[in-house]
Amino acid sequence: MKVTEYFEKANGKTLISFEILPPLKGSGMQDIFKVLDPLMEFKPPFIDVTYHREEFVYKRRASGYYEKTAIRKRPGTVGICAAIMHRYGVDAVPHLICGGFTREDTENALIDLNFLEINNVLALRGDAQQFESKFEREPEGHEFALDLVKQIADMNQGKYLDLDIENGQKTDFCIGIAGYPEKHFEAPNMESDLHFTKKKVEAGANYIVTQMFFDNSKFFDYVERCRQAGINVPIVPGLKPLTKLYQLSSIPRHFFVHLPNDLVDAILAAKTAEARQEVGVEWCIAQSKELKAAGIPCLHYYTMGDANTIRRIIEAID
Repeated sequence: MKVTEYFEKANGKTLISFEILPPLKGSGMQDIFKVLDPLMEFKPPFIDVTYHREEFVYKRRASGYYEKTAIRKRPGTVGICAAIMHRYGVDAVPHLICGGFTREDTENALIDLNFLEINNVLALRGDAQQFESKFEREPEGHEFALDLVKQIADMNQGKYLDLDIENGQKTDFCIGIAGYPEKHFEAPNMESDLHFTKKKVEAGANYIVTQMFFDNSKFFDYVERCRQAGINVPIVPGLKPLTKLYQLSSIPRHFFVHLPNDLVDAILAAKTAEARQEVGVEWCIAQSKELKAAGIPCLHYYTMGDANTIRRIIEAID
């Protein structure tokens, strides 16, 4: 079933969903099940599975020269989605990214997903690689998430890259996109960010999942600004508990989000790792309760492999 259909059938009830990371290469599905098994009692209607493009390392050869070698540390997104649906009977939402994909690669991935009856996708541009100063598209690939949304929407109309294909089978993907309550870090301002978000909705996107945030007022303001801009699709808040001291610097650096003074002060004042974790969990519980009380359609938790912490949060708000 489509993500948006779950929202419609919930009749105002706030749903719970999760995002998981594929396991590192060399690991197996049991690592995924260890995260999801403890969370399934909360009956998530869907589970997102991230996609990670290839990375590069430089390996020293016997000659003394270094060779640039492509690796993929987290393979298997499509297979993981199929395994989740088979084991739990829950819809899986694979992330599709522009980075590392040609348009033909994207089309083939969508065909595979369609064959597996996976009919939800989250369309993202993806991040620049570590050695790139900015995102660089693949030759014959997409530069922007908007272009990826358009390709998916075209396939929903039976339009394929091969123009000789007539009466091609229409896919039926529900398309999610990312939203940024504090704007995308590359956008010059929020107005520009919302402009391109609206373009993606007009191109066929059906719902928005936001970047993590730690101040609910920023999310509520974002929703209001979206509505004023004519963006009327469901907007799902993405939530992550801040539980470790190093995250005070790593989260703003990697995700370009603001950490409220009260949260930072409380974590700095905590004397032990356990106390710092407690601060972060209680903060996320308070966020979740306020969002649920506001009638948000779904709370979407970034698990990062930490099922126990996510369980505590959901149990406190259920």
